[in-house]
Amino acid sequence: MFLRRTSLVLHGDRLANATLRCSIGLISVLAISLAYAQNASAAKCLYVSSYHKGYEWNDGIERGLEEGLQGKCELSRFYMDTNRNTTPKFAQRKALEAKQLIEQTRPDVVIACDDAASQYLIMPYFRNAAVPIVFCGVNWTVKAYGYPYSNVTGMIEIAPIKPLVKEVRSILPAVRSGIYLAADVMTQHKEFEENREAYAQANIKLSPIFVKTLATWQAGFAAAQKADFVVLGTNAGITDWDNRQAYQSVMSSVQKLIVTNYDWMAPYAMLAMTKAAEEQGEWSAHLVQSILSGITPDKLPIVANRRWQTYVNVELAAAAKIQLPLGLVHKAVRAVKP
Repeated sequence: MFLRRTSLVLHGDRLANATLRCSIGLISVLAISLAYAQNASAAKCLYVSSYHKGYEWNDGIERGLEEGLQGKCELSRFYMDTNRNTTPKFAQRKALEAKQLIEQTRPDVVIACDDAASQYLIMPYFRNAAVPIVFCGVNWTVKAYGYPYSNVTGMIEIAPIKPLVKEVRSILPAVRSGIYLAADVMTQHKEFEENREAYAQANIKLSPIFVKTLATWQAGFAAAQKADFVVLGTNAGITDWDNRQAYQSVMSSVQKLIVTNYDWMAPYAMLAMTKAAEEQGEWSAHLVQSILSGITPDKLPIVANRRWQTYVNVELAAAAKIQLPLGLVHKAVRAVKP
């Protein structure tokens, strides 16, 4: 009897010790998990947009970024608003405000969207700095900003101009000249040069019309009907833009083929081949997560976007008596009237 009680006591002690060890182990796991969760939630990211909230292209980038970073870091935002305020002095002032915000809040990663953020903020203040930078939406080339830096990686924005040139040549075999109509902003001057070179390779001369108001855009559109075709750049930077008035003026004066590389300009064009804004944000989120995991920006290559979408506007084409290829019409998305 004594032996049996002793055995039970010893067995109880072993059980108690095992339970204690299990509890300690569970507490350790929970503590590590909690520490990891706190560390993840403590990560801070700052999105610096060159433009303003409500600009369609950058809103798309921001959507892709938000979805990719949900639960990964606390995302703050700063808008430089340089499309509605186009002077270098304004851009420099907003860049200085963004610099001060970065120095005060010390984000783990800064996402710099579009050219103005790279030109006025990253290049003068954060070249090879400690803070990691992910850029996106920089048009065509990063040479002007001296990228790559040791602390910078990102995605270049390249429009599908050459596929569009091919379609223009297919629709208008005898085409010789075209007009590029766009807002008078920095990125559109850069975009025009890329278009001019691409069309020149197809023996097509492209000339620009840059405008600041809706009235001058309407006048420019009407004047452009003297050319063989028209390329629409962005309207961002035309402060008094009105979708309905612009559409009415297009329908009343259109005579020639109208094309664009911007999806929000598709209602005013017969053919649009456009980039996907969300791709820029999604890839930026991927880069941010890589950096937060410990990979340095200089180990992450700079890449260009890979996706595009095609839109057609058969109503506008019919108004100008332009025959779009049936194969293109069948596979493309129909542009929506504004």
